[in-house]
Amino acid sequence: MGLDVGSHKIGVALSDPGRRIASPAGVVRRAKRFFETAERLAEFWKGEAVAGIVVGMPLNQDGSQGPRAQSSRQFAHNLAEHFGLPVALWDERFSSVAAERLLLEEADLSRTRRQELVDQTAAAFILQGCLDFLMKPLVQEIEDEDTEGGPGAEPGETC
Repeated sequence: MGLDVGSHKIGVALSDPGRRIASPAGVVRRAKRFFETAERLAEFWKGEAVAGIVVGMPLNQDGSQGPRAQSSRQFAHNLAEHFGLPVALWDERFSSVAAERLLLEEADLSRTRRQELVDQTAAAFILQGCLDFLMKPLVQEIEDEDTEGGPGAEPGETC
């Protein structure tokens, strides 16, 4: 599950069971108490096999961490403790910009609807970046084995 954590809303994305493709899943309004927000997030993965959570880390342009990054780090820590799942932080620079550009091409979207979609699409960009990174060693392993004439590894063997 991927999260684009904002001060008022959290964009949510889920991957397919093979952990290859991230898809926008929705938006959660943050509650005043963390527990309530966590329970709202848990509604998204009922019936899903969520193996971990990727939280977008809002780094500054130069890669440094500001107050928003510290807030995301604390949120990720709280999620890990609350759910007992692995939680990773992922550089989210430009994810919202990319999502907004993608959605601006959809001329028939209202501004309000586009903003709702930006949050969850940004979460999908965050999750997809992490999934792609995790698949790199597997792709390289398959390519190495194929060039050596050996059998290719099955895609879930190393993930």
